[in-house]
Amino acid sequence: MKRAALIAITVVGLLSLWGCPKKMEVASTPESREEAVTAPSTPEAVPTQAAPAAPQSEGSEERAAGSATGLKLIYFDFDKSFIRDDARPVMRANAEWLKAHPNVKVRIEGTSDERGTIEYNQALGQRRAARAKKYLTDAGISPSRISLISYGKEKPVCTDHDETCWQKNRRDDLVETKE
Repeated sequence: MKRAALIAITVVGLLSLWGCPKKMEVASTPESREEAVTAPSTPEAVPTQAAPAAPQSEGSEERAAGSATGLKLIYFDFDKSFIRDDARPVMRANAEWLKAHPNVKVRIEGTSDERGTIEYNQALGQRRAARAKKYLTDAGISPSRISLISYGKEKPVCTDHDETCWQKNRRDDLVETKE
């Protein structure tokens, strides 16, 4: 009888431990703001945490290799992956440049600021790059010309620990590739 009770307790204990999560899962939940990618910009709700428009810092434009080719980087709000209103003209210009250069392929490098886990920021960078790719493909650019990579928080252009710096790291770099 004691042996059966011991086995039952052991099985219940193992099953309860087996059901516990091992690490935090990254959820890809819809954001609070949906966008019409190719539709003309309409007045929409302003994000709750509005970030400064396209920060400029010494070296950040040069850091994005694409800026020399006519491709420009875009910035994102904290913990969001939708294309901001101030980034839409930049993405339209990127699409037009790619249409004018049909043999160019581009890599979209999604990044995030330092806050959050490595796994979460990798997923966030991937969502940001995917949103930019969707914008370009909806604008008529072939998906075969666009590759994605997420660096998460691993490629900061600024290492200070304040909002101004974090905003510079929440970006997609569009880089011409030789593939």
